[in-house]
Amino acid sequence: MAKQQTEVRELDEGSYVLIEDTPCKITSYSTAKPGKHGSAKARIDAEGVFDGQKRSLSQPVDAKVWVPIINRKQGQVIDVRSDEIQVMDLETYDNFVMKAGDEDLSADDEIEFLEFEGQRKIV
Repeated sequence: MAKQQTEVRELDEGSYVLIEDTPCKITSYSTAKPGKHGSAKARIDAEGVFDGQKRSLSQPVDAKVWVPIINRKQGQVIDVRSDEIQVMDLETYDNFVMKAGDEDLSADDEIEFLEFEGQRKIV
């Protein structure tokens, strides 16, 4: 799996974290002071990279969490079919089909996309 473990205190806004086994981009990060019997807590609000769902996480700052390793890649559009596009990865020359999203694309356009464990999204 393309992920690594890190402490909650290492995270910040704009970085990625796995919440419910889903890669999410952190939209807000705040910490509460340590209480009488415990350590400082962090509250993380994030949005799913591939599904857009909002998720939150509350953990002690010294707890370990998984951070996904999301690759940013370049591709070239080969074919456009209704809501799907066929893309060639410009690094590996692999061909695959992905959702076009709201972008207005045509053949030979170059795109930038995110990839994590078989999931892809145009940036």
